[in-house]
Amino acid sequence: MTTVVSTRPAPTAPPTGLAADRPTPSERRAGRLLTAPFLVIYLLFLVGPLLVGVVLSFFNTTTVKSGLGDFVGLSNYREVLGDSLFWESMWHSVLFTLLTTPPLVILALGVAILASRIRRGRLFYRIAFFLPYVVPSSVVTLVFLWMYTPQIGLIPKVFDAVGLPVPDFIGSTSGGWTAVVLMTVWWTFGFNFVLYTAAIQDVPADVYEAAAIDGASPWQQIRHITVPLLGRTTSLVLILQILASLKVFDQIYQLLGGGPNQSTRPVIEYIYDTGFTAYRGGYGAAATMVYFVIIVAISAAWYGLRRRRATSSAA
Repeated sequence: MTTVVSTRPAPTAPPTGLAADRPTPSERRAGRLLTAPFLVIYLLFLVGPLLVGVVLSFFNTTTVKSGLGDFVGLSNYREVLGDSLFWESMWHSVLFTLLTTPPLVILALGVAILASRIRRGRLFYRIAFFLPYVVPSSVVTLVFLWMYTPQIGLIPKVFDAVGLPVPDFIGSTSGGWTAVVLMTVWWTFGFNFVLYTAAIQDVPADVYEAAAIDGASPWQQIRHITVPLLGRTTSLVLILQILASLKVFDQIYQLLGGGPNQSTRPVIEYIYDTGFTAYRGGYGAAATMVYFVIIVAISAAWYGLRRRRATSSAA
């Protein structure tokens, strides 16, 4: 009896682990083709202007003449670091951040929690709270400028109705900060509201059901379940809000023009005035680079702190 031995190779098991996640050459090519348009736009409109700004910061470039001008080395940076007006405007940006970040985070969290517990009309409230965020800053400024108008504006009349002294929203420093903070909170808190709403939807309903069976009240559920589980989202919202507030320009420039007497001028408006009003392009580029380094340092500090927390929690 003759025994036939098959030479067919035995089937191999499909790759598992890291080998299964490794993309094939065709997938790599497809990925490069799909990301190429974004990379081109990113290089042209973000990395390119950044490199041009770095080069301009070493020259006494003016915006009224062509060319780079004379090479001045680090003198622009030394002038920026010793300029009291630059640091004063930087403090105005920090002050705006301190005034707007807490209400924009706390209010967005509270409204998102309340909207998630509404049974009827939930979609309407979500759209209504987010809608102001998509309105252009110029439109919002015109509306609030009318509402701040003495004697005929809505907000002064509200102050009068409750018996409070009406601040000079446009002509005084304290009134100007109040005006721009109120406008900013109404205008921009919808973005944070959407982030919190998305995070709340990811909380399993079983957790709330189990808490309700154990006798937890709605307030206890919010305090011991919702808020702790939104910790990572709160960290993200906080750093995004800090960075956005430090980059404030539109509403202060359009509503107050940095006044009165430049007492509310943020650092970006200072850079704009220096580069396009005083025509000192090289000095404005150096001020931009200093400001850029400050923003990157804040982002790096937040990233390092988050990694440290993640490492300690994993350990």
